[in-house]
Amino acid sequence: MNHPMHRVHRFEIVGPYTVAVEFNDGTEQRINFRSVLEGALFGPLQDLSLFNAVTLDPEAGTLAWPNGADFDPATLHDWPAVSSELAARARVWAAEAKTAAQAG
Repeated sequence: MNHPMHRVHRFEIVGPYTVAVEFNDGTEQRINFRSVLEGALFGPLQDLSLFNAVTLDPEAGTLAWPNGADFDPATLHDWPAVSSELAARARVWAAEAKTAAQAG
């Protein structure tokens, strides 16, 4: 079975936590990441200065941040179909972090 290999071609920060992304197939997504910025990897990106340090990883063809956070380019390409599930996971990560902080 042949699956398309999506790669980010270029991007632009267009607002707080929001990036316009263009892919190698000519499609575009405007992604607001705010609802998924929880947990050990993505939580630090709530700091807008860190979020805005995003770069294009030319080898992986995706967005990458200095703390090692990134998203699979297929996830970015299909954001409308997957964003609700990712936001639900982020809520779980936030609840786990809150529970750990209360216990610690």
